[in-house]
Amino acid sequence: MKKNLYKKTVLITGSTSGIGLGIAKAFAEKGYNIVFNGLEKNGSEISLKIARKYQIDHVFSEANMLDPRSLRDLVAQSVSHFGTIDVLINNAGIQHVSPIESFPEEKWNDIININLNSLFHLTKAVWPHMKKQRFGRIINIASVHGLFASEFKSAYIAAKHGVIGFTKAIALEGAPFNIACNAICPGYVKTPLVEMQIGDQAKIHNLSEQDVVSKVLLKKQAVKEFIPIELIARMALFLASDEATTITGTAMPVDGGWSAQ
Repeated sequence: MKKNLYKKTVLITGSTSGIGLGIAKAFAEKGYNIVFNGLEKNGSEISLKIARKYQIDHVFSEANMLDPRSLRDLVAQSVSHFGTIDVLINNAGIQHVSPIESFPEEKWNDIININLNSLFHLTKAVWPHMKKQRFGRIINIASVHGLFASEFKSAYIAAKHGVIGFTKAIALEGAPFNIACNAICPGYVKTPLVEMQIGDQAKIHNLSEQDVVSKVLLKKQAVKEFIPIELIARMALFLASDEATTITGTAMPVDGGWSAQ
């Protein structure tokens, strides 16, 4: 593998499955060094396979988004290995679907901590390095649910709305130092997270899983198809590129026309 040649380095949380894995593959294809992160048992093998395929340098970490100290250590170890972090992609997230009266408090806390608080800890940790080099790209994978609400997802809705507010604040703080911060707001992407939601929603609405997809998940999307992971990845690549220099503080819907209604 190409090692210690200066090229841009991207840290992607939750990058051994779902959207994060798709983003990692896209950045690897462009030659970025990658800091992989995930809790999958085979995460190390997944990241090594991608690194070998695209001949890039990489680091793999099982840092837990619930543990601020491990997030700070993740950034420190990555900077020690690569010298800096140029792009931070906050992608890791969890979901729980439940009416508010039966919503478990521990699920609320975990969703807020993983989907929102981890962004604060990681952004704070990378900030001095991006500020020093006067370059940085922070891309937060929010959701169309950061723009609109749905029932039975109170914690997720709260967290993703918070992600967009956080994105705007960081964009303002970063502008003088050429640090851009943007959010991508996907509609439904067929990931393991969404697969679990289909089963949960089927129970809540007393519907078949097929009906959940057509009558619940994709109901508000004008384009009645799941959003391709590759489309999210290409959007992230664009926001990380020099072509997007003056784009900051945005929440970009990639939602099949959901936000057009």
